[in-house]
Amino acid sequence: MLFDRLNSEDTALLPITEKVLAGERLTFEDGVALFRSPDLLAVGYLAHHVRQKRHGRRTYFNVNRHINPTNVCVASCRLCAFGRKPDAAGAYTMDLEGAFRTAGQGWTEAITEFHIVGGLHPELPFSYYVDLIRGLKERFPTVHLKAFTAVEVAYYTRIARLSVKEVLERLKEAGLGSLPGGGAEIFAPATRRKICDHKIGAAMWLRVHRTAHQMGLHSNATMLYGHVESDEDRVDHLIRLRELQDETHGFQAFIPLKFHPDHTELGKDTGYRDTTGFTDLKNVAVARLLLDNFPHIKAYWIMMTARVAQVALRFGADDLDGTVVEEKIYHDAGATTPQVMTRPQLVRLIREAGQEPCERDTLYRPVVRPICSQDDSVGDSAPIKTLC
Repeated sequence: MLFDRLNSEDTALLPITEKVLAGERLTFEDGVALFRSPDLLAVGYLAHHVRQKRHGRRTYFNVNRHINPTNVCVASCRLCAFGRKPDAAGAYTMDLEGAFRTAGQGWTEAITEFHIVGGLHPELPFSYYVDLIRGLKERFPTVHLKAFTAVEVAYYTRIARLSVKEVLERLKEAGLGSLPGGGAEIFAPATRRKICDHKIGAAMWLRVHRTAHQMGLHSNATMLYGHVESDEDRVDHLIRLRELQDETHGFQAFIPLKFHPDHTELGKDTGYRDTTGFTDLKNVAVARLLLDNFPHIKAYWIMMTARVAQVALRFGADDLDGTVVEEKIYHDAGATTPQVMTRPQLVRLIREAGQEPCERDTLYRPVVRPICSQDDSVGDSAPIKTLC
Protein backbone atom coordinates (compact mmCIF):
# COMPACT_ATOMS: atom_id res chain seq x y z
CA MET A 1 0.00 0.00 0.00
CA LEU A 2 1.20 3.50 -0.81
CA PHE A 3 0.80 4.70 2.79
CA ASP A 4 3.04 1.87 4.01
CA ARG A 5 5.69 2.97 1.54
CA LEU A 6 5.41 6.52 2.88
CA ASN A 7 6.53 5.28 6.28
CA SER A 8 4.82 8.31 7.80
CA GLU A 9 3.96 8.84 11.45
CA ASP A 10 1.31 11.41 10.48
CA THR A 11 -1.83 9.29 10.66
CA ALA A 12 -3.91 12.20 9.33
CA LEU A 13 -2.40 11.39 5.93
CA LEU A 14 -3.88 7.86 5.86
CA PRO A 15 -7.40 8.76 4.65
CA ILE A 16 -5.92 11.30 2.25
CA THR A 17 -3.62 8.65 0.83
CA GLU A 18 -6.58 6.34 0.26
CA LYS A 19 -8.40 9.10 -1.61
CA VAL A 20 -5.35 9.87 -3.75
CA LEU A 21 -5.00 6.19 -4.67
CA ALA A 22 -8.69 5.99 -5.56
CA GLY A 23 -8.57 9.19 -7.59
CA GLU A 24 -11.09 10.87 -5.30
CA ARG A 25 -11.33 14.62 -4.85
CA LEU A 26 -9.83 16.02 -1.64
CA THR A 27 -11.91 18.21 0.66
CA PHE A 28 -11.25 21.52 2.38
CA GLU A 29 -10.40 19.62 5.56
CA ASP A 30 -7.98 17.41 3.64
CA GLY A 31 -6.23 20.49 2.32
CA VAL A 32 -5.80 21.96 5.81
CA ALA A 33 -4.46 18.63 7.05
CA LEU A 34 -1.91 18.56 4.23
CA PHE A 35 -0.68 22.08 4.99
CA ARG A 36 -0.41 21.27 8.70
CA SER A 37 1.35 17.96 8.23
CA PRO A 38 4.97 18.03 9.44
CA ASP A 39 5.82 15.17 7.08
CA LEU A 40 6.87 17.09 3.99
CA LEU A 41 8.36 14.03 2.31
CA ALA A 42 5.12 12.08 2.63
CA VAL A 43 3.05 14.94 1.22
CA GLY A 44 5.59 15.34 -1.58
CA TYR A 45 5.48 11.63 -2.32
CA LEU A 46 1.71 11.78 -2.76
CA ALA A 47 1.99 14.84 -5.02
CA HIS A 48 4.69 13.18 -7.11
CA HIS A 49 2.47 10.11 -7.45
CA VAL A 50 -0.27 12.31 -8.96
CA ARG A 51 2.24 14.16 -11.14
CA GLN A 52 3.63 10.91 -12.56
CA LYS A 53 0.16 9.60 -13.34
CA ARG A 54 -0.51 12.77 -15.35
CA HIS A 55 2.82 13.46 -17.00
CA GLY A 56 5.22 10.64 -16.28
CA ARG A 57 8.72 12.10 -16.22
CA ARG A 58 7.87 14.84 -18.71
CA THR A 59 8.73 18.36 -17.51
CA TYR A 60 7.81 21.46 -19.46
CA PHE A 61 9.54 24.78 -20.11
CA ASN A 62 9.35 27.51 -22.72
CA VAL A 63 11.47 30.25 -24.23
CA ASN A 64 9.80 33.49 -23.20
CA ARG A 65 10.54 37.12 -22.46
CA HIS A 66 8.96 39.36 -19.83
CA ILE A 67 7.96 42.92 -20.72
CA ASN A 68 6.79 45.39 -18.06
CA PRO A 69 5.66 48.53 -19.96
CA THR A 70 5.30 50.71 -16.85
CA ASN A 71 5.71 50.57 -13.11
CA VAL A 72 3.56 53.65 -12.50
CA CYS A 73 0.51 52.55 -10.54
CA VAL A 74 -2.48 54.18 -8.88
CA ALA A 75 -2.66 51.38 -6.33
CA SER A 76 -0.59 51.27 -3.16
CA CYS A 77 -0.57 47.61 -2.26
CA ARG A 78 1.43 46.82 0.86
CA LEU A 79 2.85 43.66 -0.67
CA CYS A 80 4.28 45.40 -3.75
CA ALA A 81 7.75 46.85 -4.32
CA PHE A 82 7.29 47.32 -8.07
CA GLY A 83 4.66 50.07 -8.32
CA ARG A 84 5.62 53.76 -8.24
CA LYS A 85 3.74 57.04 -8.16
CA PRO A 86 4.29 59.12 -11.34
CA ASP A 87 6.79 61.50 -9.71
CA ALA A 88 8.61 58.89 -7.60
CA ALA A 89 12.24 57.94 -8.09
CA GLY A 90 12.56 55.01 -10.45
CA ALA A 91 9.16 55.51 -12.08
CA TYR A 92 9.13 54.74 -15.78
CA THR A 93 6.70 54.36 -18.67
CA MET A 94 7.71 53.04 -22.07
CA ASP A 95 6.31 54.72 -25.12
CA LEU A 96 5.11 52.26 -27.72
CA GLU A 97 8.28 52.37 -29.78
CA GLY A 98 10.32 51.85 -26.63
CA ALA A 99 8.22 48.82 -25.73
CA PHE A 100 8.71 47.40 -29.21
CA ARG A 101 12.46 47.95 -28.95
CA THR A 102 12.55 46.22 -25.57
CA ALA A 103 10.68 43.26 -27.03
CA GLY A 104 13.20 43.04 -29.83
CA GLN A 105 16.31 43.18 -27.65
CA GLY A 106 17.88 39.78 -27.80
CA TRP A 107 14.89 38.44 -29.73
CA THR A 108 15.42 35.34 -31.80
CA GLU A 109 13.04 32.97 -33.54
CA ALA A 110 13.42 30.70 -30.51
CA ILE A 111 11.19 32.96 -28.40
CA THR A 112 7.60 31.74 -28.41
CA GLU A 113 6.01 34.02 -25.79
CA PHE A 114 5.98 37.59 -24.53
CA HIS A 115 4.69 37.82 -20.94
CA ILE A 116 3.37 41.37 -20.46
CA VAL A 117 2.22 42.91 -17.15
CA GLY A 118 2.61 46.31 -15.57
CA GLY A 119 1.20 48.97 -13.26
CA LEU A 120 -2.19 50.71 -13.35
CA HIS A 121 -1.09 53.96 -14.95
CA PRO A 122 -3.31 56.96 -14.11
CA GLU A 123 -2.86 58.70 -17.49
CA LEU A 124 -2.38 56.07 -20.19
CA PRO A 125 -5.56 55.48 -22.20
CA PHE A 126 -6.89 52.02 -22.96
CA SER A 127 -5.86 52.57 -26.58
CA TYR A 128 -2.20 52.42 -25.46
CA TYR A 129 -2.59 48.80 -24.39
CA VAL A 130 -4.53 47.85 -27.52
CA ASP A 131 -1.88 49.49 -29.69
CA LEU A 132 0.86 47.78 -27.69
CA ILE A 133 -0.62 44.36 -28.39
CA ARG A 134 -1.34 45.17 -32.02
CA GLY A 135 2.15 46.55 -32.61
CA LEU A 136 3.85 43.57 -31.00
CA LYS A 137 1.75 41.16 -33.05
CA GLU A 138 2.60 42.98 -36.26
CA ARG A 139 6.32 42.96 -35.50
CA PHE A 140 6.52 39.47 -33.99
CA PRO A 141 3.64 37.53 -35.59
CA THR A 142 4.84 34.10 -34.43
CA VAL A 143 5.15 35.09 -30.76
CA HIS A 144 2.23 34.34 -28.43
CA LEU A 145 1.17 37.38 -26.39
CA LYS A 146 0.26 36.46 -22.81
CA ALA A 147 -0.69 39.80 -21.36
CA PHE A 148 -2.41 41.71 -18.57
CA THR A 149 -3.53 40.35 -15.24
CA ALA A 150 -7.17 40.38 -14.19
CA VAL A 151 -6.33 43.43 -12.07
CA GLU A 152 -5.19 45.30 -15.19
CA VAL A 153 -8.17 44.17 -17.24
CA ALA A 154 -10.56 45.35 -14.52
CA TYR A 155 -8.76 48.70 -14.46
CA TYR A 156 -9.18 49.05 -18.23
CA THR A 157 -12.94 48.62 -17.81
CA ARG A 158 -12.92 51.70 -15.58
CA ILE A 159 -10.79 53.96 -17.75
CA ALA A 160 -12.47 52.92 -21.00
CA ARG A 161 -15.99 52.54 -19.58
CA LEU A 162 -16.32 49.13 -21.17
CA SER A 163 -17.41 45.75 -19.88
CA VAL A 164 -14.89 43.00 -19.12
CA LYS A 165 -16.00 41.20 -22.25
CA GLU A 166 -15.62 44.32 -24.42
CA VAL A 167 -12.11 44.98 -23.10
CA LEU A 168 -11.04 41.41 -23.76
CA GLU A 169 -12.66 41.42 -27.20
CA ARG A 170 -10.66 44.49 -28.25
CA LEU A 171 -7.43 43.04 -26.90
CA LYS A 172 -8.08 39.67 -28.50
CA GLU A 173 -8.80 41.31 -31.86
CA ALA A 174 -5.46 43.13 -31.56
CA GLY A 175 -3.57 39.88 -30.97
CA LEU A 176 -3.91 38.89 -27.30
CA GLY A 177 -3.39 35.15 -26.96
CA SER A 178 -3.97 34.40 -23.27
CA LEU A 179 -3.93 35.88 -19.76
CA PRO A 180 -1.31 35.41 -17.04
CA GLY A 181 -2.45 34.47 -13.56
CA GLY A 182 -1.13 37.38 -11.51
CA GLY A 183 -3.09 39.55 -9.10
CA ALA A 184 -4.91 36.67 -7.42
CA GLU A 185 -2.77 36.97 -4.26
CA ILE A 186 -5.11 35.51 -1.58
CA PHE A 187 -8.87 35.49 -2.09
CA ALA A 188 -9.89 35.50 1.61
CA PRO A 189 -11.39 39.02 2.10
CA ALA A 190 -9.93 39.82 5.53
CA THR A 191 -6.43 38.78 4.53
CA ARG A 192 -6.72 40.46 1.15
CA ARG A 193 -7.57 43.76 2.85
CA LYS A 194 -4.36 43.54 4.86
CA ILE A 195 -2.03 42.91 1.92
CA CYS A 196 -3.61 44.54 -1.15
CA ASP A 197 -6.72 46.51 -0.27
CA HIS A 198 -6.30 48.64 -3.41
CA LYS A 199 -6.76 45.65 -5.71
CA ILE A 200 -9.94 44.13 -7.05
CA GLY A 201 -11.56 41.46 -4.92
CA ALA A 202 -11.71 37.75 -5.55
CA ALA A 203 -15.11 37.94 -7.28
CA MET A 204 -13.82 40.33 -9.95
CA TRP A 205 -10.58 38.38 -10.44
CA LEU A 206 -12.58 35.21 -11.01
CA ARG A 207 -15.05 37.05 -13.24
CA VAL A 208 -12.30 38.27 -15.56
CA HIS A 209 -10.91 34.78 -15.97
CA ARG A 210 -14.37 33.26 -16.37
CA THR A 211 -15.12 35.75 -19.15
CA ALA A 212 -11.77 35.08 -20.85
CA HIS A 213 -12.40 31.34 -20.76
CA GLN A 214 -15.89 31.78 -22.21
CA MET A 215 -14.29 33.70 -25.10
CA GLY A 216 -11.86 30.89 -25.82
CA LEU A 217 -8.86 32.50 -24.12
CA HIS A 218 -6.82 30.32 -21.79
CA SER A 219 -5.20 31.65 -18.64
CA ASN A 220 -3.10 30.72 -15.64
CA ALA A 221 -3.79 31.15 -11.93
CA THR A 222 -1.57 32.06 -8.99
CA MET A 223 -1.57 32.28 -5.21
CA LEU A 224 0.77 34.45 -3.13
CA TYR A 225 1.87 32.65 0.03
CA GLY A 226 4.21 33.32 2.93
CA HIS A 227 2.88 36.62 4.30
CA VAL A 228 -0.03 36.82 6.79
CA GLU A 229 -2.30 34.17 5.30
CA SER A 230 -3.50 31.11 7.22
CA ASP A 231 -3.61 27.51 6.08
CA GLU A 232 -7.37 27.91 5.74
CA ASP A 233 -6.86 30.95 3.49
CA ARG A 234 -4.63 28.93 1.18
CA VAL A 235 -7.07 26.05 0.93
CA ASP A 236 -10.01 28.40 0.36
CA HIS A 237 -8.07 30.03 -2.48
CA LEU A 238 -7.22 26.73 -4.15
CA ILE A 239 -10.75 25.41 -3.92
CA ARG A 240 -12.21 28.58 -5.46
CA LEU A 241 -9.84 28.12 -8.39
CA ARG A 242 -10.83 24.47 -8.63
CA GLU A 243 -14.51 25.40 -8.72
CA LEU A 244 -14.00 27.85 -11.59
CA GLN A 245 -11.97 25.27 -13.46
CA ASP A 246 -14.83 22.80 -13.06
CA GLU A 247 -17.05 25.39 -14.72
CA THR A 248 -14.85 26.64 -17.57
CA HIS A 249 -11.84 24.31 -18.00
CA GLY A 250 -9.86 27.35 -19.11
CA PHE A 251 -6.93 27.33 -16.69
CA GLN A 252 -3.73 25.78 -17.99
CA ALA A 253 -1.37 26.04 -15.03
CA PHE A 254 -1.25 27.04 -11.39
CA ILE A 255 1.78 28.90 -10.07
CA PRO A 256 2.36 29.23 -6.31
CA LEU A 257 4.21 32.52 -5.78
CA LYS A 258 6.32 33.12 -2.69
CA PHE A 259 6.12 36.54 -1.08
CA HIS A 260 9.34 38.56 -1.22
CA PRO A 261 9.24 41.06 1.66
CA ASP A 262 12.19 43.34 0.91
CA HIS A 263 11.26 46.93 0.01
CA THR A 264 7.55 46.34 0.68
CA GLU A 265 5.39 48.05 3.29
CA LEU A 266 4.09 44.69 4.41
CA GLY A 267 7.61 43.43 4.96
CA LYS A 268 8.57 46.52 6.96
CA ASP A 269 5.49 46.40 9.17
CA THR A 270 5.61 42.70 9.99
CA GLY A 271 9.37 42.21 10.17
CA TYR A 272 8.71 39.26 7.89
CA ARG A 273 11.48 36.91 6.84
CA ASP A 274 11.76 34.99 3.61
CA THR A 275 9.99 31.65 3.26
CA THR A 276 11.84 28.39 3.82
CA GLY A 277 12.31 25.61 1.31
CA PHE A 278 9.89 23.56 3.41
CA THR A 279 7.10 26.09 2.82
CA ASP A 280 7.90 26.47 -0.87
CA LEU A 281 7.77 22.73 -1.51
CA LYS A 282 4.66 22.26 0.65
CA ASN A 283 2.73 24.81 -1.42
CA VAL A 284 3.69 23.11 -4.67
CA ALA A 285 2.75 19.66 -3.36
CA VAL A 286 -0.60 20.64 -1.82
CA ALA A 287 -1.56 22.52 -4.98
CA ARG A 288 -0.93 19.41 -7.06
CA LEU A 289 -3.10 17.33 -4.73
CA LEU A 290 -6.01 19.78 -4.40
CA LEU A 291 -6.12 21.09 -7.98
CA ASP A 292 -7.07 17.79 -9.55
CA ASN A 293 -8.54 19.53 -12.62
CA PHE A 294 -5.50 21.72 -13.38
CA PRO A 295 -3.26 20.18 -16.04
CA HIS A 296 -0.02 21.76 -14.83
CA ILE A 297 1.69 23.03 -11.67
CA LYS A 298 4.65 25.37 -12.14
CA ALA A 299 7.73 25.70 -9.99
CA TYR A 300 8.58 29.30 -10.81
CA TRP A 301 12.36 29.30 -10.55
CA ILE A 302 12.66 33.09 -10.67
CA MET A 303 10.98 33.29 -7.24
CA MET A 304 11.90 30.11 -5.40
CA THR A 305 15.42 29.79 -6.85
CA ALA A 306 16.48 27.28 -9.47
CA ARG A 307 17.63 24.82 -6.80
CA VAL A 308 14.30 24.66 -4.97
CA ALA A 309 12.39 24.63 -8.27
CA GLN A 310 14.45 21.65 -9.37
CA VAL A 311 13.55 19.75 -6.19
CA ALA A 312 9.91 20.75 -6.68
CA LEU A 313 9.85 18.55 -9.77
CA ARG A 314 9.69 15.67 -7.27
CA PHE A 315 6.97 17.40 -5.22
CA GLY A 316 4.23 17.68 -7.84
CA ALA A 317 5.51 20.33 -10.24
CA ASP A 318 5.80 19.51 -13.94
CA ASP A 319 6.81 22.91 -15.33
CA LEU A 320 9.73 25.29 -14.64
CA ASP A 321 8.28 28.24 -16.59
CA GLY A 322 10.83 29.64 -19.02
CA THR A 323 13.85 31.73 -19.86
CA VAL A 324 12.03 34.87 -18.57
CA VAL A 325 14.65 37.57 -19.45
CA GLU A 326 14.63 40.74 -17.33
CA GLU A 327 12.05 40.09 -14.63
CA LYS A 328 11.37 43.28 -12.65
CA ILE A 329 8.45 42.77 -10.28
CA TYR A 330 9.97 40.23 -7.88
CA HIS A 331 13.50 41.56 -8.19
CA ASP A 332 12.26 44.96 -7.02
CA ALA A 333 10.95 43.08 -3.98
CA GLY A 334 14.29 41.53 -3.18
CA ALA A 335 14.58 38.42 -5.34
CA THR A 336 18.26 37.56 -5.82
CA THR A 337 17.80 34.96 -8.54
CA PRO A 338 19.11 35.64 -12.04
CA GLN A 339 16.78 37.45 -14.43
CA VAL A 340 17.38 35.06 -17.30
CA MET A 341 18.04 31.36 -17.77
CA THR A 342 19.03 29.80 -21.07
CA ARG A 343 17.42 26.78 -22.67
CA PRO A 344 20.47 24.60 -21.97
CA GLN A 345 20.39 25.59 -18.30
CA LEU A 346 16.71 24.68 -18.00
CA VAL A 347 17.29 21.38 -19.79
CA ARG A 348 20.17 20.58 -17.42
CA LEU A 349 18.05 21.30 -14.31
CA ILE A 350 15.30 19.02 -15.59
CA ARG A 351 17.60 16.18 -16.60
CA GLU A 352 19.57 16.25 -13.36
CA ALA A 353 16.27 15.86 -11.51
CA GLY A 354 15.72 12.63 -13.43
CA GLN A 355 12.99 14.11 -15.62
CA GLU A 356 12.54 14.48 -19.37
CA PRO A 357 12.66 18.07 -20.71
CA CYS A 358 9.81 19.04 -22.99
CA GLU A 359 9.90 22.45 -24.64
CA ARG A 360 6.41 23.86 -25.12
CA ASP A 361 4.66 26.94 -26.36
CA THR A 362 2.23 28.93 -24.21
CA LEU A 363 -0.65 26.55 -24.98
CA TYR A 364 1.49 23.50 -24.10
CA ARG A 365 1.96 22.38 -27.66
CA PRO A 366 5.39 20.77 -28.21
CA VAL A 367 8.09 22.91 -29.77
CA VAL A 368 10.25 20.80 -32.05
CA ARG A 369 13.77 22.01 -32.80
CA PRO A 370 16.73 20.42 -34.58
CA ILE A 371 18.76 17.91 -32.58
CA CYS A 372 22.15 19.02 -31.33
CA SER A 373 24.68 17.17 -29.21
CA GLN A 374 26.07 20.37 -27.69
CA ASP A 375 23.78 20.68 -24.70
CA ASP A 376 26.12 23.15 -23.04
CA SER A 377 25.49 25.85 -25.65
CA VAL A 378 24.50 29.16 -24.05
CA GLY A 379 22.30 30.59 -26.79
CA ASP A 380 18.51 30.61 -26.33
CA SER A 381 18.18 29.49 -29.94
CA ALA A 382 20.58 26.59 -29.49
CA PRO A 383 19.11 23.40 -30.98
CA ILE A 384 18.60 20.99 -28.09
CA LYS A 385 16.64 17.80 -28.32
CA THR A 386 13.73 17.71 -25.88
CA LEU A 387 11.20 14.96 -25.46
CA CYS A 388 7.51 15.81 -25.88
